[in-house]
Amino acid sequence: MKQFLIIGMGELGKHLANKLDELGHEVAIVDVDEVTIDFLKDHFPNAFVGDCMQKAVLKKLGVKSFDICFVAVGGDFQASLEITNNLKELGAKYIITKSSSDIQSKFLRLAGADETIYPEKEEAERLAVRCDSLKIDNFFDLGSDMGIYLIKPLKNWVDKMLRELDIRNKHKINIVAVKKEDQLLIPDANYVINKEDGIYVVGLNKDVKKLVKK
Repeated sequence: MKQFLIIGMGELGKHLANKLDELGHEVAIVDVDEVTIDFLKDHFPNAFVGDCMQKAVLKKLGVKSFDICFVAVGGDFQASLEITNNLKELGAKYIITKSSSDIQSKFLRLAGADETIYPEKEEAERLAVRCDSLKIDNFFDLGSDMGIYLIKPLKNWVDKMLRELDIRNKHKINIVAVKKEDQLLIPDANYVINKEDGIYVVGLNKDVKKLVKK
């Protein structure tokens, strides 16, 4: 179990808190708005009202004890910048800060963010890749022109074992998982592909795009 601090209970903060809690982690939440925290405190015992632009507020929370501190303050770049800087100065182990642009991400990293997330851009890129081909159902960027893609099986894959297809040598990609209904499976070489399967493949973007155009 890990310990997380989430600052800012907008849509991103709430979804993040709920998912981490669902995964069994200890989550502390903070927001400047008392009504928001009042609404959430029954589900999150470690819920605090405070302005984290004030270093004294963060100091009371003991930011060093958290594995990751998220700055999910929406629409106020100055607040994100100051909170990130305060967390860094107080010795936070790892800081992830929400950004709204590439230039904001650069400044946030200079202020001390170990990682920045740009949800709107990331979601738009996944949507664009998915819409680029009807055979792609989802996409996760890995950087360095690589990605993990959820694709539909090619017609000549159906009812064949993975060992027969020799996908790695023929297409320069690897199958890492199979989505079968609501289950995620790690297939072995004898796995037989069904036409309803979702296939998670990892590889260079150019190789996957070449594959799905077949």
